[in-house]
Amino acid sequence: MTVLLTGPTGFVGQALCARMVQDKIHVCAAVRSPVTVLTDIENTVVGDIDGATDWQAALRGITAVIHLAARVHVMNDKAQNPLAEFRRVNVQGTLNLAQQAAVAGVQRLVYVSSVKVNGESTLLGQAFCESDAPNPQDAYAISKHEAELGLRKLAAQTGLEVVIIRPPLVYGPGVKANFAALMHAVQKGWPLPLGAVHNLRSLVALDNLVDFILTSTIHSQAANQTFLISDGQDLSTSDLVRGLAQAAGVSARLISIPVGVLHWAACLLKRGDAVDRLSSNLQLNIAKAQAVLGWKPPVSVQEGLLRAVRGNA
Repeated sequence: MTVLLTGPTGFVGQALCARMVQDKIHVCAAVRSPVTVLTDIENTVVGDIDGATDWQAALRGITAVIHLAARVHVMNDKAQNPLAEFRRVNVQGTLNLAQQAAVAGVQRLVYVSSVKVNGESTLLGQAFCESDAPNPQDAYAISKHEAELGLRKLAAQTGLEVVIIRPPLVYGPGVKANFAALMHAVQKGWPLPLGAVHNLRSLVALDNLVDFILTSTIHSQAANQTFLISDGQDLSTSDLVRGLAQAAGVSARLISIPVGVLHWAACLLKRGDAVDRLSSNLQLNIAKAQAVLGWKPPVSVQEGLLRAVRGNA
């Protein structure tokens, strides 16, 4: 098997490259410029990814494509029309790649989407599943959903096998943004006003996501399926803080402040969205991945948090 990987220099892409090299899977990295060429594996420069990208050379001899590259959330987005920019890369770029892959005789395309296609939150104990009606609520999620629809239509027309994966927040060595900030605060021993947050959220360790991507690339029963995945153990935000503290060998300094008060204070500071994410529920049902593919997360939450802390030290 020869696999073309897009987005090989990203958080997930680097870990996936390392795993495929370890497993002796022949991987070709599609990079945007010669500056980003990776060592020790085959590289093909494809330029910017959109509806006009020429994939012909990159797809020569390829058995499967794993498509990670995407326009992701942009803080303080300066684009005049953010949705159009998301569509240019995430919809037009994805479908252009898939169309050319089908023509080139590629057997399977694995598309890493997002649970945000399902929505932003769940009721406690009512986890998202693959059969739920999509409810994308921002430009990024809308573009991911539109790409999924286009891929399914293309699969039906061409015979290209498409696998869609919708992960929640991914954490692990090298994680950035809010998760990294939370780890830093815990390691520094800062008191956090999250002791009264008893929500439940699904997360996925980087190694678990990588393992599932590879499983869905080679498993015959994954063809033309959509999967939600997670670590299989949901955590409250306060439990997450305790888990990070244990992994870092420090004490968790949690202060119990009613969630309503947290929201009020956050809104005054114009950080209401951050508190919403920390206090809301977002649960995923991974029963389909387990039943159809026989997949079990190889890394526990505790081990995943330990690897994340050690990898970001």
